[in-house]
Amino acid sequence: MLTPKQKRDLKALASTLTIRYQIGKNEISQTLIDMLDKALTAHELIKIDVMKGCSLPIMEVAIDISNKLNAELVHVMGRVIILFRRNKENPKIKL
Repeated sequence: MLTPKQKRDLKALASTLTIRYQIGKNEISQTLIDMLDKALTAHELIKIDVMKGCSLPIMEVAIDISNKLNAELVHVMGRVIILFRRNKENPKIKL
């Protein structure tokens, strides 16, 4: 579990991220989960845009993805989801 201060720090770091991943009308597939898993391993902190074509509610998508990836849901703002998962072998972000 992340503390409120850690979440605040991660939100600040995420605001500078330029790389974003997108979920479209195909919604959550195994290919998407595999791609996001690799991204979390490489970067630890990622932003995901949920496109308007996605029929599921944003919070449901965020919780489902974070559970499947064993990641912490940092924040959901509008159609943007921020996820964090510490890389156990080579941590990059210090909290």
